Amino acid sequence: MNAIIGRTAEAEKLNGIKSNKKSDLVAVYGRRRIGKTFLIRACFEKEIVFEITGLYRATTKDQIENFTNELNKRIGEPSSPKKIKNWLTAFKELGAYIDSLSSKKKKVIFIDEFPWMATSRSKFLMAFENFWNQYATRRADLIVVICGSAASYMVQKIIKNKGGLHNRISETIRLLPFNLQETGMYLRSRGVKYTNYDVAQLYMCIGGVPHYLEKIKKEESIAQNIDRLCFSKNGDLYNEFNQLYASLFDNSEKHLQLVKTLAKNLKGISRNELIEKSGLSSGGDTSLKLEELIQSGFVEDFTFYQNKKQLTLYRLIDEYSLFYLKYIVTNKKNGNGTWINLHKSQSFKAWCGYSFENICLKHIFCLKRALGIAGIYSNNNSWFNKNAQIDLLIDRDDNVMNVCEMKFYNSAYTITKQDYLNLKNKVNELQKETKTRKTIFITFITTFGIQQNEYSNELVRNSIVLDDLFKG
Repeated sequence: MNAIIGRTAEAEKLNGIKSNKKSDLVAVYGRRRIGKTFLIRACFEKEIVFEITGLYRATTKDQIENFTNELNKRIGEPSSPKKIKNWLTAFKELGAYIDSLSSKKKKVIFIDEFPWMATSRSKFLMAFENFWNQYATRRADLIVVICGSAASYMVQKIIKNKGGLHNRISETIRLLPFNLQETGMYLRSRGVKYTNYDVAQLYMCIGGVPHYLEKIKKEESIAQNIDRLCFSKNGDLYNEFNQLYASLFDNSEKHLQLVKTLAKNLKGISRNELIEKSGLSSGGDTSLKLEELIQSGFVEDFTFYQNKKQLTLYRLIDEYSLFYLKYIVTNKKNGNGTWINLHKSQSFKAWCGYSFENICLKHIFCLKRALGIAGIYSNNNSWFNKNAQIDLLIDRDDNVMNVCEMKFYNSAYTITKQDYLNLKNKVNELQKETKTRKTIFITFITTFGIQQNEYSNELVRNSIVLDDLFKG
């Protein structure tokens, strides 16, 4: 088996399926370049008997020809290929090939980029449903894995299917970018040795996408790597942004409008504000586009305290998209050396503060474990009024609320008088408006801890450091 970095829960699910005494249908989805194909191949290296990848924006004829060529290769008849004209016949021939295999061990059929194969009026999904229901379920030795980058298709057409695949999925895996711990592990596996502080800075710019991390050179600093990847005209991430969204979503213009609007409102905005500022209609199509961005891991909705849905905040959480819209697109003409200068700017230091908040919001489980409350039921909320805003409020079932303050700094953070007054105001406004009787703990999440002074001694009940976010 190829070495898998992280992905422990996902690998356990896939490996566990091998012992089932029935055929299983597995759906895996996640944005492009996130490592879906690698994970499937690594877990099922010895079991795959047929693998096909859909062609991007190809015709039905081309898709079937691609399928046929792979099937003929597996059968061993390239000199006299079978001509297949429709998907029903294609899957019938696939079944005949499976029948010809003498092994009684588990056999994996892996269909990668499944949504790309379902071209308009091709009847691909109908034929696949028929294959699964009429052929695969009659056997006990098949694992059929369908994989796709188009999260909206995978969720609506497969996972929530109301037709032939209704309740047929054995396992659903949504593959997200690496967390901080996995990112550090992946870099070390490639001989790249950075401090946690440097890994966090890299994460803020390109996130935990394995394909992006693969491009990091161990002999270069963080600034040099970012400069080469993002600001050189030949850099792998120089033009990645538009390609990324176009490959995931049909008619991606509206998705991009939403993303660009959210990028200008780093603290998050309500749905009504988002629609108004993006210039889109408030109908179901916009709601669908927003849901697709959430399912794909680009946007997250943060519930307002006490579940006031109209005050839910939507926030762009994809690091690369945020970095691209803030720095890459505005400096494309400057070329090599751009980031060597920009990474020292006050603008980037301020931006790091917002980006660090996103990282903390993605690693709430790590925060709870560091606080010793992983086993206590709690809700993670945002809260705000016209006088104060709390980006992370942990409302616990043990009569405590954690008001979390997140600061990214290159040394121990010193709480100033302005910080002190700001936090006192937040707590007062929260107590006054919500009328909560719970004890409120002020929790600081920083890179290297907080410097002890009169303000920290009075205010801070808990202090969490960056290293805690690297603990899984």
